Amino acid sequence: NTLQRPGLVCAKDRTMAGLAAIAAAGVGARIPARSSTATVVGLTGGIGMGKSSAAAWFRRCGFRVHDADATVHSLYAAGGAAVEPVCAAFPSARGADGGIDRAALSAAVATAGREASLQRLEEIVHPLVTEERAGFVRRAGEEGEWLVVVDVPLLLETLRDEAALRAEVDVVLLVSCSAAEQRRRCLARPGMSEPKLETILARSTATHRRVQARA
Repeated sequence: NTLQRPGLVCAKDRTMAGLAAIAAAGVGARIPARSSTATVVGLTGGIGMGKSSAAAWFRRCGFRVHDADATVHSLYAAGGAAVEPVCAAFPSARGADGGIDRAALSAAVATAGREASLQRLEEIVHPLVTEERAGFVRRAGEEGEWLVVVDVPLLLETLRDEAALRAEVDVVLLVSCSAAEQRRRCLARPGMSEPKLETILARSTATHRRVQARA
């Protein structure tokens, strides 16, 4: 259930009890390309694959975990750094509380043309998330943490260049499950539909392609 190479560890989430050994194997194959005091584990995986369970496991073990989704929620809240640039691109996305209304933003993206609009949105948000994540890692290292986890759903999609990936993380931990189990979990989520899921999956790299791309 595992595939390993220097810097890459792939784990089936049904072997969650073995994550400690898997993570240790990855850290043992650390890529010596970064100067940060803390070893950085890049945790990733498609929607419904079990990434959140893996992140929770690391937290229970006492490791600090940076959550990209939580960071985006913070950036979208009133006063968040993403509010003004996002509203400049999508004026109807501003909510009554001064933050980003995510439903309104989704509608604006669909109206303006989904692919081009998503690319524009990512160009605004991703640099802000990256900056906040870098600060998290830096502070952890300064405070003596030897290992930190960065939970990034689209890690391999957004950092396609090998040098860029190595500059961000020392180890990639890719959490996976079967396609059937992934679909079952996703469709059980409130507000999820078959068309919405297909759109999300189309924007994600298939698990075997992620592994092959880094093997």
